[in-house]
Amino acid sequence: MTDAHRPSPPSPTDGTERPSVTPAPSAPLPDRLPDLWATVDEMWAWLEAHDAPGSDPDRTLLLRLLKLSEEAGEVAQAVIGVTGHNPRKGVTHTWQDVEAELCDVAITALIALRTLTPEARTVFARHLARVRDRCMPQPARPDTPAASPAAGPAVSPTAGPTASPTVSARS
Repeated sequence: MTDAHRPSPPSPTDGTERPSVTPAPSAPLPDRLPDLWATVDEMWAWLEAHDAPGSDPDRTLLLRLLKLSEEAGEVAQAVIGVTGHNPRKGVTHTWQDVEAELCDVAITALIALRTLTPEARTVFARHLARVRDRCMPQPARPDTPAASPAAGPAVSPTAGPTASPTVSARS
């Protein structure tokens, strides 16, 4: 969310002044960003190695899925904190806190997906292509020229052919 699109906190009605929620400048990017999927695999492997010996894999998966709900709750807490909607606490968070919590949700979701399947990268790429195609018809997408329906499936250099939606237990 750009600064121009961030909502302003509500004005206090009790006469007190709330601190500004103007975002601080983002930290500079490191010279080299980590590869997303290599990092997900590293974090998944670390979690697997530090799981209790003899842990039930189904229980591990369920706990990682529950962790996703916990992280989403932290996003909600940060949004409430940045808008000052808890009158007892006032403004307690910044938009950078919300950004960080959203990143935690994304990381947790990708690790949960990796726990569910070793093909997480492929599953995610195919699903992303389906959602993109549903949300942005081909002629409207900036990455593709206007195509006729007879042109066939779009091919992404990283994800392979666009998969047609299928019905499965996990869809």
